[in-house]
Amino acid sequence: ANRVDSFRQKMASGRRFFVGGNWKMNGNKESIDGIVKFLTAEPLPTEIDVVVSPPSLYVPYVRDKLPREIGVAAQNCYKEPKGAFTGEISPEMIKDVGADWVILGHSERRSKFGESDELIGQKVGYALKAGLKVIACIGELLAEREAGKTEEVVIRQMKAIVDNVGEHWNSIVIACIGE
Repeated sequence: ANRVDSFRQKMASGRRFFVGGNWKMNGNKESIDGIVKFLTAEPLPTEIDVVVSPPSLYVPYVRDKLPREIGVAAQNCYKEPKGAFTGEISPEMIKDVGADWVILGHSERRSKFGESDELIGQKVGYALKAGLKVIACIGELLAEREAGKTEEVVIRQMKAIVDNVGEHWNSIVIACIGE
């Protein structure tokens, strides 16, 4: 009860708590069933937004198993509705399987797949215009932090996102995730 009371007090400030779980490239139907059982064992506080992000292959499976109060996010999408983009998925596809969120700009997409701030900004803008809610990730690499460049990196990343959000600020969460 104390934890819920603490949440309610902080909610009085007008901000909602957001809890997101990125499963990365982990899980199978058996482990997902266990997570679903855990998430649905007791009612969640209504003043907290909870979103899970399974690997894209399992997004429809998870959406079908969880109540609508728990959001489901894809872990990435592209900036086009369709086309010759092997391996990519579009916001329209994500919505078509019932998910309503997407994670964009994760440090792993930036560092391992070479996604630029500009591309991430474009993907954020397109996903928002297509009607998805976005978890936009910012954060520095360990080497950047050690070099004292955290503020410079985060400002640069935020600018690329801000330039593409438009009127959709109610549909975006900024997650600070450094390595």
